[in-house]
Amino acid sequence: MADKAANPTSARAYDIVVFGATGFTGKLTAEYLVQSKEAGKLKIAIAGRNAPKLEACKQALLALSPKISIDLLRADSSDFTSLVEMAGKSKVVITTVGPYLKYGEALVEACIETGTHYVDLTGEPEFVEGLEHDYQAEAEAKKVKIINSCGFDSIPHDLGALYTVHALNKELGEQSAGKLPVKVEGFVQARGTFSGGTWHSAITQFSRFREYQKKRKTWKKAKKSIPTDRRRSRVMKPSVKYCKPYQAWACPLPTIDPQVVKRTAASRKEFGPDFEYGHYVLVKQLPKLVGGIIGAGGLVALSQFKFSRDKLLKIKDPGQGPSAETRAKSWFKVNFIGEANGLHVWTQVSGGDPGYDETAKMLAESALSLAFDKSLPKCYGIVTPGSGIGVALIDRLQKAGIEFQTL
Repeated sequence: MADKAANPTSARAYDIVVFGATGFTGKLTAEYLVQSKEAGKLKIAIAGRNAPKLEACKQALLALSPKISIDLLRADSSDFTSLVEMAGKSKVVITTVGPYLKYGEALVEACIETGTHYVDLTGEPEFVEGLEHDYQAEAEAKKVKIINSCGFDSIPHDLGALYTVHALNKELGEQSAGKLPVKVEGFVQARGTFSGGTWHSAITQFSRFREYQKKRKTWKKAKKSIPTDRRRSRVMKPSVKYCKPYQAWACPLPTIDPQVVKRTAASRKEFGPDFEYGHYVLVKQLPKLVGGIIGAGGLVALSQFKFSRDKLLKIKDPGQGPSAETRAKSWFKVNFIGEANGLHVWTQVSGGDPGYDETAKMLAESALSLAFDKSLPKCYGIVTPGSGIGVALIDRLQKAGIEFQTL
């Protein structure tokens, strides 16, 4: 169902505020917004704590789109009052300020308090699960959408699974669609570099593995999670396997993406009464796969100790990113296989640079959809891109050059 009621934020000064626009990904997101098809009607502000950097960012944006009006707002993650003032002026707040475990919660609280929709780029499971536990009921009651993971984590996988299920249901026919157990597997291939912000978030999450597991046990006992209609949704048990269709090894990918897909599936009827998802990275050569597993294990181990963790964090600055030339050579593909009642469909989501350009596009289009699209799912609280926006975002991304196709 779609919520066609009047948006209570419609009279606010801004459609979108970009918090963290002076950072690398934040600036790319703001650049995309001021050059978007909706730029002519877009009321936008950029926000941060450094006035000279904000002014420089504004001038750079005006050079790209001279006719658009851009306001500056002062806001600081450590100043809750400033966050409330910023959020209260906009329909939607975009934040690229991470790691979110350190800087994110106060802004979420401010958005819920002011009834403002929120999107971010987080790939930090502890942050997202904590928000579900602490803020779901309040955000849902206020009809606010707090949508995490609106970049490469996790839109291609989340919306790709949704697209795959729709393609599968089309083949099953009206009598069977949404009524049978469904299995979807996603296989990731990509070339690109990850941002300094992603690096810092990952190391922070690795270092908190024990604390996170303790919290999960507490949250599970409390039985507080996103609302569902009791449909069963789960992630496949991890196992390495060889995939003949792709002529590559498939290794389970321990990211937030499977959990995001699982939450979307639990909240949408078209995924059927029993849904299972598997998430993998494709590696052509077995030695590279083994090396990658060993390397990931080493990062987790080194992140447990302050000395080595500090050294790791110095490798990449949070605001650091590659050149436009490097990004132009980057790409991603996520192949999906959907199965129900012996029927299979093969789909693919593909695009350009996953870590920066396409991530900025996904984040910006998520916010634009919340600001302007009238018929979105009637799902509020701490929600996913698939449950909070869904098909409207697939349509937007297709028009923006990210390809969803049935193979």
